[in-house]
Amino acid sequence: MKVILKQDIKGVGKKDQIINASDGYARNFLFPKNMAVEANAENMSKLKAKQNSNAFKKSQEKEEAENISKKIAEITLKIPVKSGENGKIFGGVSTKEIAEVLEKQHSIIVDKKKIDLKETIKTLGSKRVDIKLYEGVIANLKIDIISEGK
Repeated sequence: MKVILKQDIKGVGKKDQIINASDGYARNFLFPKNMAVEANAENMSKLKAKQNSNAFKKSQEKEEAENISKKIAEITLKIPVKSGENGKIFGGVSTKEIAEVLEKQHSIIVDKKKIDLKETIKTLGSKRVDIKLYEGVIANLKIDIISEGK
């Protein structure tokens, strides 16, 4: 019997996957626990509509991420910090600070976890940082770390 899974089941399949299950397994386990529905015409059309909706949503999100990526590529983010005489920063510039300054100066909201920074920035000068906006969409942000007092 063909069934459509309503949730991930270890060793059986993932959510919204169509699988062949034995009649007994489907009727006595999957259906009573509301883990699957029969793959009839009505349920198949609902699944197809859901998949089309998800695909459209993903394409919209990717397009939006590409637009944000273009904006970020044109930006040079200036971050003023307190520093010593030899160009060393007191503390450091982290992904959290980069995300906050980007939002404050340019109204672009980016999750700090998506900013690819190997370690905190501890010197003055220009740096390039990658921001992973979406699967396959990476923006390259130029950052100028400048001394606050100057």
